[in-house]
Amino acid sequence: MKINGKRVLITGGSSGIGLALARVLLLRGAHVAISGRRPDVVAEAVRTLHPIGAAVHGIAADVATDEGRAATLELALSALGGLDMLVNNAGGVRAGRLETIDETELLAMIDVGLVAPILLTRAALPALRASGDAVVVNVSSGIALVGAPFYATYAAVKAGLAHFGEALRRELKGEGVHVLTVYPGGTDTPMMRTNRAGAELGFSREPASAVAEAIVEAIETDRHEVVRGGEARLQMIALNRADPSAVDERFAGLKPALEDAVRDHSAL
Repeated sequence: MKINGKRVLITGGSSGIGLALARVLLLRGAHVAISGRRPDVVAEAVRTLHPIGAAVHGIAADVATDEGRAATLELALSALGGLDMLVNNAGGVRAGRLETIDETELLAMIDVGLVAPILLTRAALPALRASGDAVVVNVSSGIALVGAPFYATYAAVKAGLAHFGEALRRELKGEGVHVLTVYPGGTDTPMMRTNRAGAELGFSREPASAVAEAIVEAIETDRHEVVRGGEARLQMIALNRADPSAVDERFAGLKPALEDAVRDHSAL
């Protein structure tokens, strides 16, 4: 896909990977709408993006709700005049032992990270089909490929999003709508501020700009997926498929330190 002139909606676009992706796409000549729940944060993000490209619009709405999804899509279509790219990036996390996490937090992760992308994509498909050269980008997580203790529900959400994308890609094959799945590793974003786990626990971090550049390269070359984390991540994925018990043992040795480091990790 050629980025120049494409009309893009990025959910969760006011910070982190979404904001970094908006910057890269604007530099490539795209017209971009970013959405987020907090009006002040969305407004500030738009202000920082304006010097890069005037073709940027902010939408304050919560895609975890029916009303927020409808408003997001309606405002994006009105501002952009159509849609060529939907980036399902909005998400939330609450780490900890499953039995200690409040049910409302579990449901919040599911609603924003899985239900919202499915329903928003469904609603956006007529506009994407009308484009004739469209793409849906689903931002999953490396945890969808190698489940980590204390992230059981988050892993389920992100794995569900990944398989939703894989199945939808095959469903839409040859119909003018491609689907790309992104598996970021540890990324330096506001979502990670309350996570105290470091590289020694498998949470090394890269800049959001690096993830954004990789996503745009994958869009331009019609790839199916982006897996971040380098060779070490690829080796862990391969080991998890070939000998999952070995990965179980690795995590067993890290559990006490990891549980302590992520017990306050919350971004909902």
